[in-house]
Order: sequence, then C-alpha cells, then structure tokens
Amino acid sequence: MGPKGLTVLAVDDVPAALDELVRMLRDAPEVDEVHGAADPIAVLKMIHTGRFDAVFLDISMPGLDGLELASLLRKLSEPPAIVFVTAHEEHAVAAFGIGAVDYLLKPLRAERLADTLARLGRHAEPAPKLDAMAALPVEAAGRTHYIRRSEVYFVEAQGDYVRLHTKAGSHLVRMPISRLQEYWESAGFARVHRGYLLSLSFVRELRSDSAGGLLAHTEAGDVPVSRRHSRELRERLLRAAQHGELDRRA
Repeated sequence: MGPKGLTVLAVDDVPAALDELVRMLRDAPEVDEVHGAADPIAVLKMIHTGRFDAVFLDISMPGLDGLELASLLRKLSEPPAIVFVTAHEEHAVAAFGIGAVDYLLKPLRAERLADTLARLGRHAEPAPKLDAMAALPVEAAGRTHYIRRSEVYFVEAQGDYVRLHTKAGSHLVRMPISRLQEYWESAGFARVHRGYLLSLSFVRELRSDSAGGLLAHTEAGDVPVSRRHSRELRERLLRAAQHGELDRRA
C-alpha cells in the first residue's frame, strides 16, 4: 500500500463494465492509483511490470476466466489481494476457496465497494502488535498524553470514535470500537453491547435495570449488557474470579 492509498487493477472484458469499475475505484478515497485491463493476458503482463495491492476481477471472461486467473495470481511471490466482481452468485464458494478477500455482485453499489476497500486497507497493512495498543494517545488542549489500557473501565462507541471511561474522567479517541475490540479482547475486555467494551477486572456487580435489562456496575458508571452477550459475560466473569483476575490493576 502506497503512502496515499491502494494501487489497484480492474479487469473486465466488457468495456462499459470496466469503465464503470475504474470510475468507481478512482472516486474512492482509499485508492491512489487505478489501472484497467480487458483480458487476462494483459493482466499477466501488467502484474509482472507493476506492484498492485489488489485486483478486482470479473469471473466470466473468454479464454482464461477470473477463477483461473486468480489461481495464477495467488502463486506469485507477493500476490495481490483478490476481489471478484460478478453478476453470478454461484461462484462464491470457489472464489473464497481461492482466498478472495471479497465477492461483489453487479450492479456494484458504492457503499458495498467502500466496505471492501476498508477491508483491503487492513489486509495490506500489517496489524500492530497487541502491546502497541497498551496505551492510546489522546489529544487535549494542543497536547498529547497517553491513556493506559489498565486505566480504562469501559469503552463507549461514538460513531468513528470511542470514549475511554477511566476513574479520572473520559477521553475521546478516533478509532472504531470493533478495531479496539480486536486488540483488547485478549487483555481482559469483553464486548457486552453493540456500543460498549468492558474491562472485566473493574466489574463490581451485575444489576437489573428498571426495564429488566442487565447492567454491569463499575466505579466509572454502569454499562448496559445486551441479552445476546449476558451469558458469555457471566461465564467470563466466573472464570476471571476463579483465576483471581477480578479487581486486578494490571
């Protein structure tokens, strides 16, 4: 992935479809450079002369179809990510068997393409190590300070941001809650609600609210627990208690 974004190759033997795919990719903020190819032979030549982060492939092409072409691309020493773009659903199992990152159906929708490009960005960048997330930078009054994971009682989703709740107050960080969950779940945090990530070590008790829902009580406030997560939370709290991990200040 380049400093600005992805370098991608779009492949379709139908000129109008190729033009539309190239246009949509060029309009995407995640994409820095787009090349188009109308046949598999052109693709093989371009792949050997340039470095692509991803190839968007039509499946139904004369000569060498998209699935066969993808199999060849996967054998490269640095294979690009493969995304299939097709009007046919029946090839999905084969596509993912080859290792495709995604499978898009025509007519292509901009929001669906945006989801794929976000996934490609994560695919192209090496994931930071868990310790890199042990403290998060917080901007305040023109200064940057760090909030340690061990200080956070719970995390609240606020759009593209998360609010970290600590004993001393709360802090806003630009990061989706799903990404933070990936790195903090193995460090004693549990996703207990669509909008909340909870540190098990700070849970004092579980309570029922006035509507019969479940709340996890912490010194920084109460956290709602959705019905689908309540059983898992109880089980994790029980295991943490058995291992002496509750109320631990890591």
